[in-house]
Amino acid sequence: MSGAWRMVARSHGGPEVIAREDFDPGAPGEGELLVAQDAVGLNFIDTYYRTGLYPAPLPVPLGSEGAGQVVAVGAGVTGFAVGDRVGSASGLGAYASHRIIAADKAVKIPDGVSNEDAAAMMLKGMTACYLAEDTIQLAAGQVALVHAAAGGVGSVLVPWLRDKGVIVIAHCGSAEKAALVDADHSLHGPFDGLATTVRDLTGEKGVDVVYDGVGKDSWAASLASLKRRGLMVSYGNASGAVPPVSLLDLSRGGSLYVTRPTLFDYIATPQELAHTAERLFDRMQRGVVKAVIGQRFALSEAAEAHRALEARETTGATVLVV
Repeated sequence: MSGAWRMVARSHGGPEVIAREDFDPGAPGEGELLVAQDAVGLNFIDTYYRTGLYPAPLPVPLGSEGAGQVVAVGAGVTGFAVGDRVGSASGLGAYASHRIIAADKAVKIPDGVSNEDAAAMMLKGMTACYLAEDTIQLAAGQVALVHAAAGGVGSVLVPWLRDKGVIVIAHCGSAEKAALVDADHSLHGPFDGLATTVRDLTGEKGVDVVYDGVGKDSWAASLASLKRRGLMVSYGNASGAVPPVSLLDLSRGGSLYVTRPTLFDYIATPQELAHTAERLFDRMQRGVVKAVIGQRFALSEAAEAHRALEARETTGATVLVV
């Protein structure tokens, strides 16, 4: 296909390794769709592939999350037709004008949800869905600590939890970001004194669960904020990988639980993917959660978008516009 292009990492390193190249996506094979994309979601996992933290053959076709229109349907595909609006958050290669995706990894975008909003919410929103609904069954009145609460996942997870009646203690890296978060308690600042503040807010009990996408820098504060037999959900490494975990630390902290989940294990089958997307789009259509797009970059400016993300200069979701 003439005119198709994409952004790739030709080597591992900083944002400067991202380059534009023309390519031919080819025709969709059996069970596949060819999608002309309008918008691409930016996520921290993209930086992991760029730096080599997550291995992939070079040059790395960056990005996992995008939305657009089906322009060709491969053999054996049912349930999709040319012209359908679809989104996907699986595999690599989303930083592109056109993309081949497996039909069983795609979801239809319903009326009332724009392609930009879908691109901003597919990965972040489905992550918030499994965190809030599947990783732990929280009841109204239980308490959750959410790190990076103004970020892509956090800005979805906080209102999702509050809609369930969960008491949310939100934490952000700055007062400006904390002011954007509508939580029961919106905190900011260093991690050093966070656990003390959390225990003050909970009558010294601690929280039922910590949702931590920050990683290394927040690890100790997160464990110290948990109640006895509380759950630590470490789902990201924005500040670097978590150090080696001592099981004795979990025992001393109050028989704590720890899980290191990833979205792809919660949408491993077409049925799980459809169920997760259905719950996300339902809450988007009802206004429970919104695609808070804090900034937009042209897809060709992906390097600048990566710089802003890693410098923690972004709020909400970032969309790369094709």
